[in-house]
Amino acid sequence: MAYPQQRRVLVVEDDDTIAKAVATRLTAEGFDVRVASDGEGALVAYARFEPDLVVLDRLLPGLDGLEVCRRIQAARPVPVLMLTALGEETDVLVGLGVGADDYITKPFSMRELVARIHALLRRVDRAAQLASEETVLRVGEIEINLAERRVFVRGAEAQLTRTEFDLLRRLAERPGQVYERERLLADIWGFSEAAATRTVDSHVRALRRKLGSEVVRTVHGVGYALVRP
Repeated sequence: MAYPQQRRVLVVEDDDTIAKAVATRLTAEGFDVRVASDGEGALVAYARFEPDLVVLDRLLPGLDGLEVCRRIQAARPVPVLMLTALGEETDVLVGLGVGADDYITKPFSMRELVARIHALLRRVDRAAQLASEETVLRVGEIEINLAERRVFVRGAEAQLTRTEFDLLRRLAERPGQVYERERLLADIWGFSEAAATRTVDSHVRALRRKLGSEVVRTVHGVGYALVRP
């Protein structure tokens, strides 16, 4: 996929073999890539390189990936795709809670990694296009400001990641309509593979934690719907 200008990606991974393989593939895809192997080095590279996206390992020597993600999002928020060998739901939700936009569990395919990076960057581009618009979606006690990418529940702002926001926006476009997991994967993440539907489930759980357990309805064996007031 061609972009009007070369996008910069910072890869933070302490396994040299994985780091080199990811950097080589992303360079072949047309990205400008830098690599860091630990948490402190990641923060230095982030400040100097000013990447458009960060691929971040969860387990790092020194500062771990969670702390690196937290500091990155506090300094200058950018999309973060977290690599994790920890497949437990709690570990995934902790990563999403500190500002990661998406995650992929090791071992992973390069094809899936590249697809998720492209999907994250497309969402950045769409958000930029909405910046000049003053569009607000309201569903019950939830208010979604599309231009500012802010969400309020009963007047209090909820801090959502980029992916959580995009998922909520998609569901809010047609409250009550049931969206299949595969369709949400295609719309939000840019690909549709049945094996990856757990990604959707994790982000829905994160939304419920932040907005209320009753906000998103599960239709077992099908998908999800935003509850119509």
